Parts: sequence; C-alpha cells; structure tokens
Amino acid sequence: MGRQWLHAKRIIAGAKKAKTNTKMVRDIALAAKSGGADATMNPRLFAAVEKAKKESVPKDAIQRAINKGAGIGEDKLTLEYVVYEGRAPHNVPVIIEVYTDNVQRTAPEIRVLFRKGQLASSGANKFVFDHVGLVEAHRPAEANIDLEEAAIEAGAEDVQPLTREQNDDIPADAIGAKFICERTDVATVSKWLAANGWTVVTSEIGYVPKVFPELTEAHLEEVGEFLHALDENDDVHRVWAALK
Repeated sequence: MGRQWLHAKRIIAGAKKAKTNTKMVRDIALAAKSGGADATMNPRLFAAVEKAKKESVPKDAIQRAINKGAGIGEDKLTLEYVVYEGRAPHNVPVIIEVYTDNVQRTAPEIRVLFRKGQLASSGANKFVFDHVGLVEAHRPAEANIDLEEAAIEAGAEDVQPLTREQNDDIPADAIGAKFICERTDVATVSKWLAANGWTVVTSEIGYVPKVFPELTEAHLEEVGEFLHALDENDDVHRVWAALK
C-alpha cells in the first residue's frame, strides 16, 4: 500500500474540516438572523465569528454568512427548524436540533441514524431537560474570580466550572465557566461577561439534562458512537444528551 494511507488520511481530514466549516458558517448565519449583523451588539454572532476565525474559515465566507442571515442582499437564509426527540442506546434521552432546506430529505436520514435508538413524539423529553440559555466563557487563570458572584452580577441563574476537556475553546491555563440563564437573558449575560473581562465562546439557547442514566464504560462508548453519527449529519445543528 506504500504511503497511500497518508493521502487517504488527508482526504478524510479535509472532508471533516469542510463539514466543520459548513456548520460554523450556518451558526454565523443563524446568529445574524436572530440578532442582527453587528457582532458588537450580537454576542451570539461575535462568539460564532471568533470560533470560525480560529478554524481558519475564510473572511469572505464569514461575511457572506452574516449578510445571508441578516437579509443583506439577495441571498436570504431559508432553513426550516425541526426538533427530534428520542432515546439513544441504553435509554439515554436525546434532543436533536436540525436546520434544513429539505425536510423530506432530512427526516428519513434521521430515522436511519436512529436504527440503534428510538425516535419519540414531540415533547417526550420535556421532563428530562430544561430549555435554557447557555453562555460559555473563560478568563485568565490569575484572576481571582468567584464564579457564583460573577453569575449573579451577569444575571445568570446558575454556573458550572468548565474545562478544556469539556470545551476545546477553553484555554488550558484559563478559568472556564458555563452560565445558565433564562432563554431571554442570553444576550444580557453575554454582554455583561464580555464587558467584565470574560471571553465568550458560546452564546445560545439549549438544553440541560435533569436526570442521568447509569451507564458502564462499554455503554458510554456505544452511546458516544451513536451521538457522533447524529452530529455528523450536515443538517444537524446541535445534539443534546442526558450524559454526565
């Protein structure tokens, strides 16, 4: 086989990067659609743009996504938002958020991915997850920070320490935190953090699980493979699972 495996590896890496870039561009467009094209006034957009820059997404692609989301020019964002609920292997509750331009294409794909799990009716997991605002941020480790005090000042209802293992955007030498708030308070919390020395890396509405099934290491690996397959779908925006 010689060194052909290196070429194959580059092709796979390139395909993964293209998929990542596609999702980042979509995140930017969605952020611009929900909060406007000015990143200084739109924390969700600012966080999405900064993440895309770190992944070397071209500037013109970022600007096109902003314009498309904000409705600037002829190219408008036309995606349908769909939420799927169900159970991963070993009865792990999951919620999948999808943005698609063709539900007739996406729905069968999701059903196929759920061959090892079970789709459920809408609202089936409403008692398992809280639908909340989520803001993830970090600041230099040398800062003497009381996370609970910062959460109160920012207007968040809860805060959890966040490490690089949980979010690659958190520097290894930084203090990271996930601030949980009301859905309507995401922008307020993000702006306070940005104005008080924090770097916001995620600003969105999402789901926080309230219960967690007990799983073995083997079960966790199987669930992880299932969730990864869901996340790899081009139309899947976010996958939320009741996993510790």
